[in-house]
Amino acid sequence: MSELARKVGEALKAKGAKLVTAESCTGGWVATALTAIAGSSDWFERGYVTYSNAAKREDLGVAEATLQRHGAVSEQTAREMAAGALKKGGGQVALAITGVAGPTGGTLAKPVGTVCFAWTDGSKMVSETKRFDGDREQVRRQSVERSLQGVLELL
Repeated sequence: MSELARKVGEALKAKGAKLVTAESCTGGWVATALTAIAGSSDWFERGYVTYSNAAKREDLGVAEATLQRHGAVSEQTAREMAAGALKKGGGQVALAITGVAGPTGGTLAKPVGTVCFAWTDGSKMVSETKRFDGDREQVRRQSVERSLQGVLELL
């Protein structure tokens, strides 16, 4: 994961961009992976850990209607998280992650391992939903890796 984080840093630095993260199920793991890289202050702006729906609304501006209609684990919520992080965070690129890491909390529609992502640079927004296998830590690790890969793809 550190190699992937280093590549993200190099790509951001080459663009003169700073990244803002908005994390739910990963609990700040993306920010931790990125700031473990020496020199990350050149390209990492800040991270939001918005675990609760209230935090998503209050810190990132996710609409209550979005949470009610689509749920916290949805591409719609991830997109609003990313947009809010970009708007409030002062960076040029943002990523968002929200999901069900388990071992409980899953439903038939959104089983454990369902994770929604969004990435934006202000002009383009990309989102997707993945279903990861494994225990809580494995789901979270795969989510961190996918989020970092998504930044590279966006850039």
